[in-house]
Amino acid sequence: MIQAINAALDEEMAHDARVMVLGEDVGRRGGVFLATEGLQQKYGPDRVMDTPLSEAAIIGAAVGMAAHGMRPVAEIQFADYVFPGFDQLVSQAAKLRYRSGGQFTAPMVVRMPSGGGVKGGHHHSQSPEAHFAHTAGLKTIVVSTPYDTKGLLKSAIRDDDPVVFMEPKRLYRALKEEVPSEEYLIPIGKAALRREGSDLTLISYGGSMVETQKAAEELASVGISAEVIDLRTVMPWDKQTVLNSVAKTGRVLVISEAPRTASIASEVAATIAEELLDQLEAPPLRVTGFDTPYPYAQDKLYMPTVTRILNAAKRVLDY
Repeated sequence: MIQAINAALDEEMAHDARVMVLGEDVGRRGGVFLATEGLQQKYGPDRVMDTPLSEAAIIGAAVGMAAHGMRPVAEIQFADYVFPGFDQLVSQAAKLRYRSGGQFTAPMVVRMPSGGGVKGGHHHSQSPEAHFAHTAGLKTIVVSTPYDTKGLLKSAIRDDDPVVFMEPKRLYRALKEEVPSEEYLIPIGKAALRREGSDLTLISYGGSMVETQKAAEELASVGISAEVIDLRTVMPWDKQTVLNSVAKTGRVLVISEAPRTASIASEVAATIAEELLDQLEAPPLRVTGFDTPYPYAQDKLYMPTVTRILNAAKRVLDY
């Protein structure tokens, strides 16, 4: 996945001279996870800029650059660090088109490693996508595969409005997949059908896709056919693909490692209940992280495990 990010940035910087990268240590070092490795040497320090340790300044500068015609890609070292820049993102970037009556937009991307699974503790493991999905004016993507990462990041850079791009850090070097060197884009707001099935629907995104697909394989081994949907974009999310699947199966789990309350999983489950109540064979269930600070010692238990997903599937199937 980390190579897919680097390739997407490289291609877009070559494609459009307005694209630039900024963030802490993104230049000579290539970023904390080396996602921008080699880009400063190739494009120079005016287009790959090291910044002070100030997320408010990074995002604020990106808003100004975007308003004046650039296409900045800001890197936040960990999603947990974005909150000092939260005001710039939700009050300035997200509102620029609306408050200017369409005279200005903020075509910018804020990339951030998110989620747990690397024993990072409570300041390096959070999944804050619901904060951004709740903010009108922002698009929010959470990727789960290298192929999607490249295609969606390129689409995000070309988008005329601000995009929050979240990368599960535990997948950076955990997945291998063929990623074309040819040009391709994946549309923002379109979910992926990862597996067809007829008995229940499993909906997830980001890092939890790994456990979700393993659970679907376990279910298949005992004769239960699970359809698996990867949302990919959590705002705007692909409601039609979700509803079509759940209308077919009548049973659904929504899986995410973010805390449960007011989460993406909650929004998806509530929408399904509103739209498809008469077609459901069981109440929609959520399998999520917990409403606690992220625990340092038990991060593998905090995130939805295959066992937790299978237990929830049994409840839905036995209802």
